[in-house]
Amino acid sequence: MRQIPNHRQWIAPLDGGFTLLEVMIALLVLSIGLLGLAALQTSALRTGQMADMRTRAVQAAADMVERMRANPAGTTAGQYEINRNSVPRDTSATGTALDDLVDWHTSLARLPDGQGEITRCGRGCAGQATHSVTVWWNAARDPATHGFSCPPRTRADLRCVRLLLH
Repeated sequence: MRQIPNHRQWIAPLDGGFTLLEVMIALLVLSIGLLGLAALQTSALRTGQMADMRTRAVQAAADMVERMRANPAGTTAGQYEINRNSVPRDTSATGTALDDLVDWHTSLARLPDGQGEITRCGRGCAGQATHSVTVWWNAARDPATHGFSCPPRTRADLRCVRLLLH
């Protein structure tokens, strides 16, 4: 006579799987991790954009300093001096200096709320500097940002870069 095998030995024990509570806890831990990754990505994008804006501002200021060095007669005559709220056509600039200011004004427009100012050095300039080239931009893109302190003193001030022409 042949024995019938016990079928119970092939059935998995009842406590061997995940419970619904364990699955929900695993999903909670996974979702917190994914939220952290999303926050990290957002922070990296913001930092990258701010670095790009700073790079553009430094390039615009350095470009204008080099243009002023290339035209010493116009620089000495004050043709490059421009206030923050002025447009190049409202200045005493002519010829090369006017073209340089128009190009500079166009490059500042690529910054959010980009503005620039070129002043003859008086107080506040170090060493043998003759002119100060300052670029402001709204890094936060916040309409409440409006101050023009350079360097910024509060969060309400626009970001800025200042280069000196020696």
